[in-house]
Amino acid sequence: MKGITYISAFLICSVLCACTKQDTSVSDPIPEEEAAFISAMDISSYPEIEGDGGIFLDSNGMEHDFLKLLQKNGINTLRLRLWVNPNEVHSSLAEVHRLSERAKALGFDIWLALHYSDTWADPGQQQTPQAWEGLPYSILKDSVYTYTRKVMDEIQPDFIQIGNEINSGFLHPEGTTTNMPQFKGLLQSGIDAVRATDSNCKIVLHFAGIENSEWFFGELAALDYDVIGLSYYPIWHGKSIAQLENTITNLSTRFNKDVLIAETAYPFTLDWNDYTNNIVGLDEHLILPDYPATPEGQAAFVSRIKTLCLSSERTIGYAYWGGELIAWKGPQATDASPWENQALFDFSGKATPAFSVMNSNHTQ
Repeated sequence: MKGITYISAFLICSVLCACTKQDTSVSDPIPEEEAAFISAMDISSYPEIEGDGGIFLDSNGMEHDFLKLLQKNGINTLRLRLWVNPNEVHSSLAEVHRLSERAKALGFDIWLALHYSDTWADPGQQQTPQAWEGLPYSILKDSVYTYTRKVMDEIQPDFIQIGNEINSGFLHPEGTTTNMPQFKGLLQSGIDAVRATDSNCKIVLHFAGIENSEWFFGELAALDYDVIGLSYYPIWHGKSIAQLENTITNLSTRFNKDVLIAETAYPFTLDWNDYTNNIVGLDEHLILPDYPATPEGQAAFVSRIKTLCLSSERTIGYAYWGGELIAWKGPQATDASPWENQALFDFSGKATPAFSVMNSNHTQ
């Protein structure tokens, strides 16, 4: 997910200060049986936020180690994006490896989102890594295999995406959906690398939205993968959760695959907490009147997504995207979070009601 479509107005909310006692207790590892239903958060920006001193509080205003706070709340899977050779350390293999080791020590499952790019990959852009630019298709396939196997060897994830939101393909221009044989061949190289390394790792193919998803997965029906991943954001993918549910049922039935909602999010306010342009900021971006941009509305939206997943036999869970993306650089930052009103922590850093809704221990 990436993009900035809404420009904040001139007012900002002040950053509230919470001077609280920090919880330093050690939590027990997550029991294996809780992982049957995947309650995930994508926390890819957390290392940067942590390094800049970002603070996260529970619903009572107590500061916690962030990973332990997620653990205590019943989050059982962490989704992490990975770029090939980014301009800085964030989302690099070294950073993702360090974070995944910390998370594994607490019992989290790891879900890697391989972008196969040096930067954001999504339906609007799928830039080939600079080091791979100009390679002929046959060599590019080898690069995909070698890189994917290296990632598998280092991180040993439980779930891995071969590409991120690959509606238009990946590794452009060689791997566009307008050249379907090459697109599928590049995907197969990544799949082969995973299967050769760990037969238990679940392979996810990730599509943004629901429109055209049946055509897309129909084109890929012969590939050896495990899970259909879908992004669902009302601002881009429609206001009908019933249509999302119908699409998931159709996909899982037609292709005999489990389904994950790989990305979703919703605002708890239309206000802002820094000068960075927010993505969601208008009533027209919302599902009204059912899910207003309030803490209760955000919680109701997450609860609806969770209920949808639990009620579908082949839907194995969901991931909340950007739950950590508070306005960590301060109220005047223009290069920080375009997402702080959709985070799972309010403008004081306190967990929103939606955070507790995600608890995988509460599945009824």
